[in-house]
Amino acid sequence: MGQSVHMQSRWWVYIVQCADGTFYTGCTTDIRRRVNEHNTGVGAKYVRGREPVKLVFLESARDRSAAQKREAEIKKMSRTQKIALIEEV
Repeated sequence: MGQSVHMQSRWWVYIVQCADGTFYTGCTTDIRRRVNEHNTGVGAKYVRGREPVKLVFLESARDRSAAQKREAEIKKMSRTQKIALIEEV
């Protein structure tokens, strides 16, 4: 139980690849729940109709503010830059 509590209290920045090949970037405290939401049509509006999604990038952040700043940085990247970031991992 200790690990799941720890996993949910940490902030994550993530990229999912949609079925149409596009990327969506977001942040969350519960990555499993969020990916499930995207895959069941209750996640971000952008992803609806582009399911299923596949988690392709995950990065921890120290707090919500840091996660949101990193999310914004990634969203400003070109597709080529996002692919390079994904391949670094």
